[in-house]
Amino acid sequence: MNREFVIENERERNRLKLLVERISDLELILKMWEGWTVAAAFAHLAFWDQRALVLMKKWEKTGVEPSPIDDDVTNDALLPICLSIPPRVAANLAVAAAEAIDLELEKASDKMISDIEKLGDRFRLYRCDHRKAHLDQIEKIIK
Repeated sequence: MNREFVIENERERNRLKLLVERISDLELILKMWEGWTVAAAFAHLAFWDQRALVLMKKWEKTGVEPSPIDDDVTNDALLPICLSIPPRVAANLAVAAAEAIDLELEKASDKMISDIEKLGDRFRLYRCDHRKAHLDQIEKIIK
């Protein structure tokens, strides 16, 4: 079974970790878009990776099935929560959540991976895509 997602997830997870290690406290509070800050973007990443982890654990018990969510409404609802998390904590949460979901995906059975692939949503395995998009934005802001 092709597990290219493991390599790509690791690459972006390492990129995330290195960015969090070097980013300053002042950079964490820089504004991004529509009320979001760099730290809030890290909290956002942490939430979505944590959600993916919870789904994986649920699916291990009950089987893989769709789990629809309105991304825009969820992100809008999350903004005040993300902004309330201390910036350095938010950044560290992003790393911890990335490590946890990536490990869960790495150890998943071939059947589980196959069942997830059948859902047709690349992001469920390739957590790297979401991270890359936001890391690109963050790096652009802090340069």
